[in-house]
Amino acid sequence: MKILLTVDPGLPTEFPQIPHKRYFTIGEVSRLCRVQQHVLRYWEQEFPELKPIRSGNRRRYQRHDVYLIRQISDLLRRQRYTIDGARRQLKYGDAKEERIYSRQLLKELRTELEAVLAVLKV
Repeated sequence: MKILLTVDPGLPTEFPQIPHKRYFTIGEVSRLCRVQQHVLRYWEQEFPELKPIRSGNRRRYQRHDVYLIRQISDLLRRQRYTIDGARRQLKYGDAKEERIYSRQLLKELRTELEAVLAVLKV
């Protein structure tokens, strides 16, 4: 399975499937996200959420880091955010989506509770 990231409506960019591993080297992440290694090191300085495990002089990325890098790449390349704009979007954009999701869950819960209350009144 490959994940598609559309850069232009006519030019899809395919990401390879992420292998089932616990840790990835910077070279592996570079290939998985189609981002050069020096760019990954730069992004580590610019995005506080991106913190690979460091042991000595080596970086160990986890699966969630790979997804985050793909998201950063999408924000910067396809959506044309600046570094600062992408940083804000990561910080506040997810919170906005979570609030919307939470509201939907609360509405569903309320509907279910009202149905239970109606049954109990009978």
